[in-house]
Amino acid sequence: MKRKTPEGASFAEATEGAQLFAPSAARNLAAIASELAQIAPHRGKALEIASGTGQQVIAHAKAHPDILWQPSEIDKDRIASIDAYVTQAALSNLAPAIELDATASGWGATARYDLMLLSNLLHLISAQEAQTILTEAAQALSPNGRFMIYGPFMRGGVLTSEGDANFHASLRTQDPEIGYKDDGWLEATAQDAGLTLYRKTEMPANNLAFTFAKP
Repeated sequence: MKRKTPEGASFAEATEGAQLFAPSAARNLAAIASELAQIAPHRGKALEIASGTGQQVIAHAKAHPDILWQPSEIDKDRIASIDAYVTQAALSNLAPAIELDATASGWGATARYDLMLLSNLLHLISAQEAQTILTEAAQALSPNGRFMIYGPFMRGGVLTSEGDANFHASLRTQDPEIGYKDDGWLEATAQDAGLTLYRKTEMPANNLAFTFAKP
């Protein structure tokens, strides 16, 4: 998969050196961090899928010093940005970014994680790609591991705000295979992959956070 950046999706701007800054990542951070605090293990190894600029994983590593954090990306400019933030933060529990296409088959068998995190990606990829992420994540999770997914979703097949309806329509116009996924579809697809719903939380700006657990 090549990262899609449809019109209206989050963007990142250059700051200093290789570091990029995404305003949406800054806006979402507090809500994501608060939910993560409710579901994260006390210790272990965590993978952030599609870490973007790297802004959020730095904050998560600071808040959870006993978790070893592994950021990942597929875009080389964003990998460079992540690594610039990692170098600046100089945290012993934060590794340099790895190149990972989470929509490709096979990566779930290569490592084990106690925690996985994915934010604001599923509406920018196809249902098939999202299904692959869930299948591979289920393989990569350790027993009792947890996978948190954050972003905008339909509820029972319904887009519950005018803004969501407009954004979804814009995405589908640009690429008919992408757009908002339904909450019921996500839960069923995760269950088919071998995951159970641990927690589902309404988030600010009409987003949802799902945490799935591996029995």
